[in-house]
Amino acid sequence: MPLPLYLLAVAVFAMGTSEFMLAGLLPDIASDFDVSVGTAGALTPAFAIGMVVGAPLGAALARNWPRRSSLLAFVLTFAAAHAAGAVTTGFTVLFATRVVAALATAGFLAVALTAAATLVAPDKKGRALAVLLSGTTVATIAGVPAGSALGTTLGWRAMFWAVAALCLPAALAVLEGVPAGRPREKTAAGPALRAELAQLTRPRLLLVMLLGALVNAATFGSLTFLAPVVTDTAGLGELWVSVVLVLFGAGSLVGVTVAGRLADQRPGTVIAVGGPLLLAGWPALAVLADRPAVMCTLVFLLGALSFALGSTLVTRVLHEAAHAPTMAGSYATAALNAGAVAGPLLAATTLGTTAGDLGPLWTSTLLIAVALLIAWPLRSILASGRSAGFLP
Repeated sequence: MPLPLYLLAVAVFAMGTSEFMLAGLLPDIASDFDVSVGTAGALTPAFAIGMVVGAPLGAALARNWPRRSSLLAFVLTFAAAHAAGAVTTGFTVLFATRVVAALATAGFLAVALTAAATLVAPDKKGRALAVLLSGTTVATIAGVPAGSALGTTLGWRAMFWAVAALCLPAALAVLEGVPAGRPREKTAAGPALRAELAQLTRPRLLLVMLLGALVNAATFGSLTFLAPVVTDTAGLGELWVSVVLVLFGAGSLVGVTVAGRLADQRPGTVIAVGGPLLLAGWPALAVLADRPAVMCTLVFLLGALSFALGSTLVTRVLHEAAHAPTMAGSYATAALNAGAVAGPLLAATTLGTTAGDLGPLWTSTLLIAVALLIAWPLRSILASGRSAGFLP
């Protein structure tokens, strides 16, 4: 794999850390701004919503810019938003900085996903995306726990400064590793924005995007509310929450790595195996969550399966959106983050029911079941290494 892919993953690591870091910082933020934890919790969906909106908007604005310039602009905007958040004394300003950071993250990922796919041969797209997305999985393993420890020791503002500082080597990586050429070197032959947006009317593309959203909704619906499962259902101490999150992150890294080697030539295998296993895995976790050793093992496996299936569907979105070369990455980003918004919202509605803390796990089961029902008539398309409209 080309070196620029690994350099882009550095920036994705910083952004992934930022996206997930608030889970352990909300009580301190709420206390600092004299708001409730519930109010402070609005910072999390604000980021996800910003990602959904920012992906197509950022890609559309940057489609005619040189890739290096657009990626650099996004990563510096992201750093500035965190610096502003670190010094603000108003919760409204902090909320705004999270939205701006999300918009910059979405724009960066939209361009980076498309750039990653063009840096390698057509039959290696899946592996390229696995390298890029490994930045997110490493963030869940190392960045978020380290950030939680830093925030506990030095305060939540220190974590915001740390993320801003992490963007500096990422910016240098973009300058040194990403080609300066425009996203469409053959400008005359490139499709117009309207033509790229028209690809969203294709049922095959929309259905694959829907599948990606459903799988990610299942993933984040349970991941968001995993802490009470660890402490209440499994009866473990609070420190175990970080351990279990690291296990999930480690599993996700394994899943992305393995799927990256299969997503191009054998995507149907990943989906046919991973989908049913997830359908069995989420209810198994709900039933066996009171057994700590089993719970930890299942969390690792579910992390691997969720990200293996999710990254494979990202690859399928890029294949199906091949006639939208500058917007394809934004379609994948928007779909995944739509799931990241919807999943926790749906899961939260079950917490007050008889299912209690296990409600989100049953919600994930239902979401995966719906995804498999949709995928069944599409199995021949999903099993193909290429879409009919793929542009070599």
